[in-house]
Amino acid sequence: MKLLWIDLNSSYAHASLALPALHAQVADDESVTWEVVSATINEQAGMIVDEVCRHRPDIIAATAWLFNHEQLLHIVARVKALLPHCRVVLGGPEFLGDNETYLHRNPFIDCVFRGEGEEAFPQWLAHHDRPELWHDIPGLCYLDARHQYIDNGIARVLRFSELVPPEKSRFFNWDKPFVQLETTRGCFNTCAFCVSGGEKPVRTLSIESIRERLHTIRQHGIKNVRVLDRTFNYNPRHAMALLRLFLEFAPDIRFHLEMHPALLSDELKEELKRLPQGLLHLEAGIQSLREPVLQTSRRLGSLDDALQGLRFLCSLPNMETHADLIAGLPLYRLSEIFEDVRTLAAYNAGEIQLESLKLLPGTEMRRRAEELGIRYSPLPPYEVLQTNEISVGELQTARQLSRLLDGFYNTAAWQCVTRRLIVENETFLPLFLKYLIQQNLIDQPMSLEKRGLVLYDFCSIHYPAYLTSITIAWIEAGMSLKKKPAEKVRTKRQTPPEQWNVIYGAYKQSLRLCFLPMDEEKQAGYWFGFESEIQKAEPVFKAES
Repeated sequence: MKLLWIDLNSSYAHASLALPALHAQVADDESVTWEVVSATINEQAGMIVDEVCRHRPDIIAATAWLFNHEQLLHIVARVKALLPHCRVVLGGPEFLGDNETYLHRNPFIDCVFRGEGEEAFPQWLAHHDRPELWHDIPGLCYLDARHQYIDNGIARVLRFSELVPPEKSRFFNWDKPFVQLETTRGCFNTCAFCVSGGEKPVRTLSIESIRERLHTIRQHGIKNVRVLDRTFNYNPRHAMALLRLFLEFAPDIRFHLEMHPALLSDELKEELKRLPQGLLHLEAGIQSLREPVLQTSRRLGSLDDALQGLRFLCSLPNMETHADLIAGLPLYRLSEIFEDVRTLAAYNAGEIQLESLKLLPGTEMRRRAEELGIRYSPLPPYEVLQTNEISVGELQTARQLSRLLDGFYNTAAWQCVTRRLIVENETFLPLFLKYLIQQNLIDQPMSLEKRGLVLYDFCSIHYPAYLTSITIAWIEAGMSLKKKPAEKVRTKRQTPPEQWNVIYGAYKQSLRLCFLPMDEEKQAGYWFGFESEIQKAEPVFKAES
């Protein structure tokens, strides 16, 4: 029997764990031959279909999620038309809701799985050709011979710690810039917008088994590990043990993980302070800084605790903390989103990620959408279109604000000056956003240099006091000293003053100097030194006189 997996991702930088996680459990079963066709959602469907059909599989399997689902349907519908005797089985988060209408509407799909598949999928493989035996397979949803809908509930892995790790599978992809590691499964929280809001109980791997897997990951030269735990610090004791384990792999591996800022114990805070620079990259799940919004979203933890925890995480000099907000949550107004962005900027958040709410299948918020006054798209990615508190147009403004943040605040070269503008000027964000929209720039891809030019031109009109800061950022980003943001910079035959205060680097006579004056007498200002021997655009020396 030949099983072909369609590995369809949003880009080649991403890799799904579903294939290696499932294959690892049945790799020793010689009755099943596994093959894979990998592609991205941007590739032509006909080419993918042609490659799949050349394998002549008996079973086609794939994972469906909101960003690949539509393209996946186009592919499997064509394959089924060409190979009518091939069974098509799908799984993934797209099937956590009611699947009856879906199966009636897409008869080329034989069955779908709801929930966790490592234990249930091998059961289905053993009986894939005998649908009369499918009624006992947990999580399986299908239409029987009389086209009656059969729903076997949700599959939960009961022996999570006994699963064969996905790294054992020959399909585990070691060629990506990072790998994903699941050290717990399930979530203690009850967020109404999240597919994990009902995942109980939380199941945990032993520290020793995680250590063994990390050794394997390091042996393959992987430098970044994304920890998939829904809330890393739900159990402070376990989080402490993991942090100490991660220390064993410093500086070879950097760990990306999500923390709930409201659940930081004093002991955990002290441990975080002691960690070496760059070991952790943190995502702080915050979603909104409004108590009624969080309560309606059924997110556990008080807002006061969350804000204190977030302020602490963002203050740590040894790691960067990103914070996220979600536009479209019930009771969340556009004006509050702007205010919350300013608060996060004041906290010194490493990035501010503003996303639009998506009502995913199986979530409580999707079931209660009408009650909560939410209108949303019935098609992937199920984005919220309007709520009682935010209009269609305002949600578009929130999307455009997200573009602004990504282009300027979340870009290292412009972050410091953008943060100052946001924090020190209540009108900056709406005014700059209006400017970008009027200039038809908000949805246009802009180079790093173009963004600097736009910011300089805007501040020349509205915030001239910040022009020097933009010029300094421009120089330190290695931009051309012949363009407008560097119009006041003096570059020819600059000799150092008798005294200056060195900010970074070490001065030597071979450096090519430039001077940015701060006063009309051109005595006070900033000095930048560039290496003459090498083609390095960024300065290696900075001083103030």
